Amino acid sequence: MNKSKQPSSASFGEFVALMATLMSLVALSIDAMLPALGEIGRDLGVQRDNDVQLVVSLIFLGIAAGQLVYGPISDSVGRKPTLLAGLALFMVGCLLSLFARSFSMMLAGRLLQGLGIAGPRIVTVALIRDRYEGRLMARVMSFAMAVFIIVPILAPAMGQGILLLANWRTIFGAFLAIAAATAVWFWLRQPETLPVERRVPFTLGRIFRGFREVLATRTALGYTIAAGFVFAPFVAYLSMAQQMFQGQYGVGKLFPLYFALLAIAIGAASLSNTRLVMRYGMKKLAHWALVMTGLISAGFFVVAYLAGGHPPLWVFLAYLLAVFFCEGILFGNMNALAMEPLGHIAGIGAAVVGSLSTAISIAGGSLIGQAYNGTILPFVAGYGILGLAALAVMHWTESEPKTSGS
Repeated sequence: MNKSKQPSSASFGEFVALMATLMSLVALSIDAMLPALGEIGRDLGVQRDNDVQLVVSLIFLGIAAGQLVYGPISDSVGRKPTLLAGLALFMVGCLLSLFARSFSMMLAGRLLQGLGIAGPRIVTVALIRDRYEGRLMARVMSFAMAVFIIVPILAPAMGQGILLLANWRTIFGAFLAIAAATAVWFWLRQPETLPVERRVPFTLGRIFRGFREVLATRTALGYTIAAGFVFAPFVAYLSMAQQMFQGQYGVGKLFPLYFALLAIAIGAASLSNTRLVMRYGMKKLAHWALVMTGLISAGFFVVAYLAGGHPPLWVFLAYLLAVFFCEGILFGNMNALAMEPLGHIAGIGAAVVGSLSTAISIAGGSLIGQAYNGTILPFVAGYGILGLAALAVMHWTESEPKTSGS
């Protein structure tokens, strides 16, 4: 099915922009910090260079845990109050990191930010699922991805700009102001999409039954696992980018420029997907993107190995542009495929899909990131292996006959 199910006081364009902005808070809270990671590590006394990656991975851990809570709560009290509560918690975490005097306090703030931002992260998916389904849902999610990709393009430059004028703590002040402004926009312009008659009581038993139903639904489970494998190398990239570009390749203050260039590839792919998905369908596009990721990574690993793990920067950038374009195709389609059979339990469904895929990506991304040894070999190998693993899971998922028109 391909239809819109509920009207909204906001136009289609404003709805997409609002959903994209809410999703973008995750990217903003991660990407704007990347140029500051070295300075944070020095100021807070981090001993091992790889440990500073925890500033990135801890927020993902909070997101993974928080999603399991926000989904069922949004099914009980509604999407709007749940999302606003998450934004409030995120702002508290920003304050904690802003005034951090130790690395452990910084990580506690980042964990709290992740727990808070999980609200917008998960409830926006449920909001979209409330209003749309089928390929139209995938199209809306791809539009949102294309809009929100502007944030990863600009966020590192924003962080670098703040560092030129002030210290890294000011970045958290900026997070605080942006989250507050977004909360006001959402409160004023987005009506509730879950009618009272469709709400269900918040009970642990219901959460367990919903969790069991998601795990028992082969399509949802398979594409959730595949989404985790797809996103894991990107989590590693976010954790390692500052080390690879500024440390290994010595790009210095040009880091935001390279980061923005690569983010454009994902944005272009997401925008292309809004048209391609209506013609070819989600599964065919995802399959193609996974095959290309595996082949490109395998070939480039040989090139990187022969170069001692340090190929020329332009060659590395060409590789990243290719695999990130595939990643942009995969992001929206994998999540939409996982959510497709879960419309009747959109809140808890989105929670389990988001939490499980994020947990898988944290585990895989952390393994790749902690293996960083001054060369790009662990990163490229991780991309190839996990891409092939996602393809295998996708084949297993599709081996069961489907009745969906996806």
